[in-house]
Amino acid sequence: MSKAQTSAVIFGVGPRQGLGAELCHRAAARGLHVFVNGRTAEKINAVAADIEKAGGSASALLADMTNEQAVGAALEEIEKDGRPLELAIYNAGNNRPEKFLDVTAEVFEDMWKVICFGGFLAAQAIVPLMLKQSDSAPRQSLLFTGASGSLRGKAGFSAFAAGKGALRMMVQSLAREFNPQGIHVGHVIIDGAINGDKVRSLWAEYLDSKGEDGALEIGAIADAFFMMHDQHRSAWTQELDLRPFKEEF
Repeated sequence: MSKAQTSAVIFGVGPRQGLGAELCHRAAARGLHVFVNGRTAEKINAVAADIEKAGGSASALLADMTNEQAVGAALEEIEKDGRPLELAIYNAGNNRPEKFLDVTAEVFEDMWKVICFGGFLAAQAIVPLMLKQSDSAPRQSLLFTGASGSLRGKAGFSAFAAGKGALRMMVQSLAREFNPQGIHVGHVIIDGAINGDKVRSLWAEYLDSKGEDGALEIGAIADAFFMMHDQHRSAWTQELDLRPFKEEF
């Protein structure tokens, strides 16, 4: 075991220049052992290796968050590690613009599973562990990544909005139930394009059209997540919305 005394798990980690990977690096820089979760072994192994190379502590945690058995096995691995879980962030999700009449039942269900059902499975596994370890961790946060679709259903994003809206309602319910038990449950709405590898690889021209600081920087988003994690329990934020200064809303 490394010198890290507590741990964090980040669900939904992709390329290095992405929000999930940035959250992992931030957690490691604060001295936490980081469990790097994703569905692509190559990507999460690379993130974990980068953290170790920089002097941090991390391990890859390959698991499909829409599979109940896989989620259970992942949490068993976290508990077996022995370091109390201080922070869990559910960042898994996907998005694709599509006209409503072109959305298939399979696409709708798959998107809901990744965005909402996976968050449900993660929370059901994480909360009991955090309650069990409540006397061992200095603080405990369970945070979820939201989007503008959490608040409104934009034309062409019916499946995405259905998943994100449902996730938001579930997170509110969790906060009302578990905040009084010492777990800070929060929701971070990201309203705008993220300047990372995923968006740039798919919509580079759109990203460039946003101009300077017209897209959210992954480092700035990570700052907001850890600001919430650091809050004193007398003044917890349940929901925070982030957007570029010139984003219309």
